[in-house]
Amino acid sequence: MTRPESDPILLYDGTCGFCARSVRFVLARDRRRTLRFGPLQGTFGRELAAAHPELYQVDSVVWHDGLGVRLRSDAALAMLEYLGGAWGVLAALVRLVPRRLRDALYDALARRRFALAARACLLPRPDERARFID
Repeated sequence: MTRPESDPILLYDGTCGFCARSVRFVLARDRRRTLRFGPLQGTFGRELAAAHPELYQVDSVVWHDGLGVRLRSDAALAMLEYLGGAWGVLAALVRLVPRRLRDALYDALARRRFALAARACLLPRPDERARFID
C-alpha cells in the first residue's frame, strides 16, 4: 500500500454532502495543516480496505495515523484531538461516554447524513489541494 507521507489521513465518503461539509469544518480549523484527506472511494481508501478487511462496507469516517486505523466515534474523536484546543477538551469529555453508546449515536447520525445535507462536491481551494491524496 502506498501511504502518502506520514501525516494523519482522514478518509470520508466522497459522495456525501454532510461529509464534505465536515472536511470543510476541519480544513478551517486545522492550524497545523498536516492532516491529509481522501475519499473512501479513492485509490488510497481502496488500498487501505484491502489491507484492513474490517473496512470493507464500512459506513464511517476513517482516521489513519501511526497508531493504525480508527472508525466511527473513535475516528471523529481522533480528528477533534488533532484539532486541539477546545476541540481536544471536547474529545476528552466525550471519551468518558462508553464506546458502545458513542458508536450508536454516530451510527444514527451516519444513517441520516444524506438527509442532513444535500449532496455536494468537495472542491478544495488551490492552497488546500496538496493535502488531498486522491
